[in-house]
Amino acid sequence: MASSAFTDSTASTSGVIYRQYRDESDLPTVMHLIDNELSEPYTIYTYRYFLHQWPKLCYFAYDGDKAFGTVVCKMDVHRDHMRGYVAMLVVDKAYRGKGAGSELVKMAIREMIQNGCEEVVLEAEVSNTGALKLYQALGFIRDKRLHRYYLNGVDAYRLKLLLPLTEEQEALLRLKEQNCVSVDASSGSVLTASTQIEIKA
Repeated sequence: MASSAFTDSTASTSGVIYRQYRDESDLPTVMHLIDNELSEPYTIYTYRYFLHQWPKLCYFAYDGDKAFGTVVCKMDVHRDHMRGYVAMLVVDKAYRGKGAGSELVKMAIREMIQNGCEEVVLEAEVSNTGALKLYQALGFIRDKRLHRYYLNGVDAYRLKLLLPLTEEQEALLRLKEQNCVSVDASSGSVLTASTQIEIKA
């Protein structure tokens, strides 16, 4: 079963409102938050690459009508299993240290779990102690050091989180190990020589 840290969905915490990305009208808000906080420059095409394909993996944190944090992620097949990727996470300096960043990441990971992800990866600057502590508290471990990863020449740590398998994933894995089926990781389907069985949540 999935870890309890990622199974409880919260819409409001300590007066902070969290919501999912809706449509293109939210794009300027994402760009404003990220361009003001992150050192890497991104074009509108980069944002659209993530938001058009994985809109459900973007969340906002609001204080009233003011958006002060966002997370942007994706997920795809990697070496025969689904892997999530945290691409961007920002929280306005005035709101840091109150758990909003952690909650945004957890919301994205919950969505990844619902879509069959078995692991989550990301990169963080080696000097960004705040981000490293946040991800460590969520269970991420350091996988490798990437030298001069960012355009400013700073190294990065590749961080990885292995997700507990859901009951459906465990069932698919057992069937796959019996060498009698082929598993479609993207759809959650089991394909046999004569039939296709949909495993439903």
